Amino acid sequence: MPGRTPITVRTARWCATHPWRAVVGWVLFVALCIGAGAAVGTNKGKFEDFWVGEAGRAEAMAADSGLTPPPVEQILVEDRPADDRTARSGTAAEKEAAARDIQRRMMSLAPVVVSVADPVRSKDGSALLVSVTLRGDKETAKKDVDALLKETAAVQGAHRGLRIEQTGSASISNAVNDQQGRELQRTEMISLPVTFVILFVVFGAVLAAGIPILLALSAFAGAVGLYGLASWAFPDAGGAALSAIFMLGMAVGVDYSLFYLKRAREERERSGGTLSHAQAVELAAATSGRAVIDSGLAVALALAGLYLMNDVIFSSIATGGILVTLVAVAGSVTVLPALLAKLGHRLDGRAARRRTHRGPAADGQSQLWTALLRPVMRRPLVTLLAGLAATAALALPTLGMKLGTEGKETFPDSIPAVAAYDRTVRAHPSEGPAHLVLVRGADPAAPLRELAARTRGDALFAQDRAPVPRISADGRTALLALPVPYAQNSSQAADSLERLRTTLLPATAGAAGVEWAVSGEIAYGADYAAHQEHRLPWVVVLVSLATLAIMYAAFRSAVMAAIGALLNLAAVLVAWGVLTLVFQHTWAEGLLGFESLGFVGSRTPLLVFAILVGLSTDYQIFVVSRIREAVRRGTPTRQAVVEGIAGSASVVTSAAVIMVSVFVSFLFIDRVEMKQLAVGLTVAVLFDAIVLRALILPSAMALLGERCWWPLRPGARGTRRTQMPGAAQAAGARDAVRM
Repeated sequence: MPGRTPITVRTARWCATHPWRAVVGWVLFVALCIGAGAAVGTNKGKFEDFWVGEAGRAEAMAADSGLTPPPVEQILVEDRPADDRTARSGTAAEKEAAARDIQRRMMSLAPVVVSVADPVRSKDGSALLVSVTLRGDKETAKKDVDALLKETAAVQGAHRGLRIEQTGSASISNAVNDQQGRELQRTEMISLPVTFVILFVVFGAVLAAGIPILLALSAFAGAVGLYGLASWAFPDAGGAALSAIFMLGMAVGVDYSLFYLKRAREERERSGGTLSHAQAVELAAATSGRAVIDSGLAVALALAGLYLMNDVIFSSIATGGILVTLVAVAGSVTVLPALLAKLGHRLDGRAARRRTHRGPAADGQSQLWTALLRPVMRRPLVTLLAGLAATAALALPTLGMKLGTEGKETFPDSIPAVAAYDRTVRAHPSEGPAHLVLVRGADPAAPLRELAARTRGDALFAQDRAPVPRISADGRTALLALPVPYAQNSSQAADSLERLRTTLLPATAGAAGVEWAVSGEIAYGADYAAHQEHRLPWVVVLVSLATLAIMYAAFRSAVMAAIGALLNLAAVLVAWGVLTLVFQHTWAEGLLGFESLGFVGSRTPLLVFAILVGLSTDYQIFVVSRIREAVRRGTPTRQAVVEGIAGSASVVTSAAVIMVSVFVSFLFIDRVEMKQLAVGLTVAVLFDAIVLRALILPSAMALLGERCWWPLRPGARGTRRTQMPGAAQAAGARDAVRM
């Protein structure tokens, strides 16, 4: 008794029969998503959402006692650089006059400005620094800081013989986000035409090349709207998800459309044109349609693993990535079949029409890939060992990976506020990163004063200004800022934190019997990295188990599911190894346009893992589904491997090239973490498509033979296709129904 027609086929049939309803419905759906997101807005994460470990505990103590440091902006007054044609040494009187002008202008901005400090001269006397305290918290400061920047620019205009620039957390944050937004738009301008050209080469028709891009863009737009709604459950981490939504939206949106469109055209060519476009769409729905759904679920589950990190940044990225993936899947199984059936021959290029009119064709196999696979299948053990050796060689550097977090010194100094920060810290070391020590108990300031005395003369701590404790209104809590004259991610900064937490504080606050905790940029980075290292193994295990279950459901084979999971992990380890080789050293700085920080961003490995596992599962499901179809027709597994890989080679290769073009475009964003993500994903996708799927997978399956399908081998089917008006009754669709 025949099984029930799959939902993908029933959906495709309805959409192909009612194309305009499907198209209008999709447009309304996307518009509704955008409108709903705009109506409710985006819920930004609160300051406390980012608290982690001991640093988070210290932040909570500061917030409870009213000791959270207020936002501060600094204006640096100094001589113009020597390479400036107008450069000259400003007199002390000129600098003091500029500093007084700054004070006057900033005080006029009350109540935005709470206070303006007296100018502080650098140790060598060459620069003056004016500190301006703003109202509210960090988020309020980001909104208010533009008014200060305008006044700073006005002072610069009035004192052209000097260099007067502003820096601070708010001005740097806004400048970095603005630059990244502009560069993200530029990546769109790069990736979209490149993707279109690749698709045009694949399909030979402008319309066929444009449809996947339009669907990917509509998925991106709809997901951004839905993300606004979802942010009220999973707060937005300062827009961190937007880049991920675009990257994943382009990758999966185009790939899913490519899989579907290519299969529908293949069915038409195989039938010699006897199948209508609507019938070909139904056959594609039974095969590629199901693969798209399985792949989408795998991507969503892999991204869902990021929620296990209990981190607002990863949660927001997971939410955005899951939404854009599911919207892309929905578009691929609804509006895409409608467009394929409605546009029909207009989607076929000349070459495709010629192939179709030649009469029935055999399964479309790449002769090139068939030839390449011959030596693999002839010597599978040698091929497998060679592939594993290459994988191990590239993955081995992962053992030496060092993690660090972004800080002010890691942002590009092409941003004026960042460059001004670097110069400010050189002139005034106490304005650099600082340890914020919180003490709670009786007479909390006493151990902090002793702590300040113990750090006096210690090279691990800044010595240009004597730190003074701040005491809460109730007298129960005190805060001491201990500046460090080194970069946030330097070994000296790490040593200072280690000494503070393990030696100095136990000897002072510990001896006094009070509660203490350390926060600040250095402590937060260390605690954040430790938090990730603790949770990362759990994420890897649970995501691997989830994808294992998805692939078992897709193939009904424990062996193929296990092979797929192992190949995914191999791709991830290769990506991590290459990240270590490239970004912990200096040899690629000129090539990729970055300055090595000596570490990999602490968020990058997990993001690469989550995104890559999902996308790699795409390849696995699509390729193995084609192999399984051949096995179901009665083809021996060894021959089915050649047929399946050669038959899907053009689609997988095109998908890999498109993904790479999207990822590579992110190299043009002047931010190290974005470059790391781009390199990791690009290398992994290429290695996955070339080595893992073309060498290791076929050689492993050749060695295993029929054992690949344990515990149940797919039932053999006849190769004859019954050409009936209802394409769901065709042999290929019947196979898909019973898969």
